Amino acid sequence: MNMEQKRDDIYRTYRRCRPGYCCFRVAVGETDLWLETARECRAEVEKTVRQLRRQLRAYISRYPAFLSTLEPWPGDPEAPEIVQRMIAAAAKVGVGPMAAVAGAIAGMLGQALLAAGIEDFFIENGGDLYFTRIKPRLIAVYAGSSPFSWRLGLKIPPGKPLSVCTSSGTVGHSFSMGRADAAVVLSPDGALADAAATAAANRVQSPADLEKTASYIGRIPGVTGVLLVCGETLAAWGEIELADLSRGTLEES
Repeated sequence: MNMEQKRDDIYRTYRRCRPGYCCFRVAVGETDLWLETARECRAEVEKTVRQLRRQLRAYISRYPAFLSTLEPWPGDPEAPEIVQRMIAAAAKVGVGPMAAVAGAIAGMLGQALLAAGIEDFFIENGGDLYFTRIKPRLIAVYAGSSPFSWRLGLKIPPGKPLSVCTSSGTVGHSFSMGRADAAVVLSPDGALADAAATAAANRVQSPADLEKTASYIGRIPGVTGVLLVCGETLAAWGEIELADLSRGTLEES
């Protein structure tokens, strides 16, 4: 089984509809979203996603290096909002701006749904999440071959909308310089959560790097929580409450 097939199988595992919600997939180009919303809004979601992607593609056509650079991009007040968010998030953590793209799209889409009066939703974009917190949620952690995979979860209390983004050096198709099985970052800012997860995964070469990396990433303004997994070892920082899923039922994943 190749990596793409494995990734699709994982999606089929956790992309399932919850009773009482309108659940649907929206795929536009490389953007592959799963949504659970309080009412039907597929057309609105597709329109917003296409608009965001159009703005991003137009910027990349003008500045092709934006797509491939691994370094922060200079600030550009003339750029579309999604590009500015990606630039700002990447600059905070020292990575290339495309490291923030999935989180930025999910976060801006979520804000568009809130503006449209949809106050209860869950957005998943390639494993990066943005959701409202009207009630508690339980998020499973997938960490590849680590024994914590699917057995460890995050308890998310009610509160303001939140992004939970994950990067890995051992799972998935995204480029990483490290060997973390899972680098999970929580932030109200989707772009920042995504970029910071990439930065965290880049820094982890072995279990010995977990504690110092969690502390470093956790002190970045805007980051509210960090969870890092490497093999049989983990480290957590900030507003993180762990849950043992080996005996329970997964509510959200």
